[in-house]
Amino acid sequence: MSNRTANMIKQIWSFYWNGFRNMSKWGRQVWLIILIKLFIMFGILKIFFFPDFLNTKFETDQERSDYVLEILTDPKK
Repeated sequence: MSNRTANMIKQIWSFYWNGFRNMSKWGRQVWLIILIKLFIMFGILKIFFFPDFLNTKFETDQERSDYVLEILTDPKK
């Protein structure tokens, strides 16, 4: 990574860090609610509603690939 890129990343980090640090109490509470909702949506709901279907039904990557290709290219009957 070049020095210029590293400096730009530091400036971006500093911008957001100072923005969140100087945010009002109300703004922090809103961001906390947003982060909790994202965790629930992507962490918890994925476990219950989106099981790993391909890993449980097929043994090899080739079988998984063949199944996905068949589903994508097979016209509806």
